[in-house]
Amino acid sequence: MNPSDIILETRGLTKEFKGFVAVSQVNLQVRRGSIHALIGPNGAGKTTCFNLLTKFLIPTAGQILFEGQDITAEAPAHIARRGVIRSFQISAVFPHLTVLENVRVALQRKLGNSFVFWRSERSLDALNGQAMALLAAVDLEQYAGLTAVELSYGRKRALEIATTLAMDPKLMLLDEPTQGMGLEDVDRIKQLIKKVAADRTVLMVEHNMSVVSSIADTITVLQRGATLAEGPYDVVSKNPAVIEAYMGSAQTELVGAH
Repeated sequence: MNPSDIILETRGLTKEFKGFVAVSQVNLQVRRGSIHALIGPNGAGKTTCFNLLTKFLIPTAGQILFEGQDITAEAPAHIARRGVIRSFQISAVFPHLTVLENVRVALQRKLGNSFVFWRSERSLDALNGQAMALLAAVDLEQYAGLTAVELSYGRKRALEIATTLAMDPKLMLLDEPTQGMGLEDVDRIKQLIKKVAADRTVLMVEHNMSVVSSIADTITVLQRGATLAEGPYDVVSKNPAVIEAYMGSAQTELVGAH
């Protein structure tokens, strides 16, 4: 693989908490323009890995490279400015602002105006066109005037993806994007991720195997903080070590997802 094809790479990424190794020597290579999924049983180190990539946690050892540059020592704000944007597992929208206003706030943050709350409403109207285009991208145009609290759970997550897109990410980190959703919402979000990934890179932590099997180009399986297997779903799902890691109902889910 050409080095310029790799947007994000980790080398020997490790995190210890008082002697407990949560992430152990993880070497990730995320290909530009792909959907890359991190999966694994509970406690496998997936979210810790995300927290290391966005610098919510400091690695004990190892390196993180973004677009070929070592960002291991950089602050979270610097990493966000580079275009590594994370959408949180818990819905992170302002419940009492309208859907349009939520996206506008995210656009303001990108402009560096986020704390200028006394700006006139009219000066923010300039962002409406951009905001509506983002809402159209996530099929929320007709809900622009509703407050976020009025949206269904799945549409709140779609709004969250719109606010993440407003930050113009090069790499979107999605943490459990379909958690707690019914089938209809899962399908909507799955299609949405596929759509937004058409011109950017997505790294996602996801439990739902039917989502992973249908949209991920590459899957990295973590177990006890270490990489157990990596490759396309068809290869990974047949790996005996992976099947063993997903014992019981999860095993059936893993093999029967496609």
